[in-house]
Amino acid sequence: MKFFLDTADIKQIEEIAAMGLCDGVTTNPTLIGKAGQDFEETIKKIASIVDGPVSAEVLGKSAEDMVTEARDIAKWADNIVIKIPMGKEGLKAIKTLSKEGIKTNCTLIFSVAQGLLAAKAGATYISPFIGRIDDIGQDGMELIENLRIVLDNYGLETEIIAASIRTLAHFEQCALVGADIATVPSDVFSKLWDHLLTDVGIARFDKDWEDYQNSLK
Repeated sequence: MKFFLDTADIKQIEEIAAMGLCDGVTTNPTLIGKAGQDFEETIKKIASIVDGPVSAEVLGKSAEDMVTEARDIAKWADNIVIKIPMGKEGLKAIKTLSKEGIKTNCTLIFSVAQGLLAAKAGATYISPFIGRIDDIGQDGMELIENLRIVLDNYGLETEIIAASIRTLAHFEQCALVGADIATVPSDVFSKLWDHLLTDVGIARFDKDWEDYQNSLK
């Protein structure tokens, strides 16, 4: 499973990328707005840091507006992927962009039907939102599992980006059920390498070493 960061924070991206753990980045206008950054400048900067895909979302509502916007954004860097919201207009835009060789990430997927439609339209990636599905009392992980089955059944090459990941359990379950990618907020990502028993083990090792050194005196 590949790891994407779901953020627009340049410092956080640089830190995780330096560890070799950032295979790509997903962003949206909300994340960039919260960071108080310019959209184009931020996307170009992220694309220069990360070798993998960088998703940049369009704001247009009609297919025509989305396509026009996407063509411009795609010129900013070779590794940019255009993030398109699910819907009739979005599917039209994805089909057009796919024919032009522009990679797309169909976002706001909440059902197998939506994911299958986006894949058939030519989406490079689909982004089902686990956490938001859990919020309405359904099982977000079941959607990931079912999408994996459907895409494999029909040999569709679209990759599944598990989005709206909120916990370590979400992350681990995505790996178990076969998500191609997990896009993780930086506050969750920083918890992935932590474990109470690891901390206890390090503390015990340090104490044992200190006792051994004292025994030599």
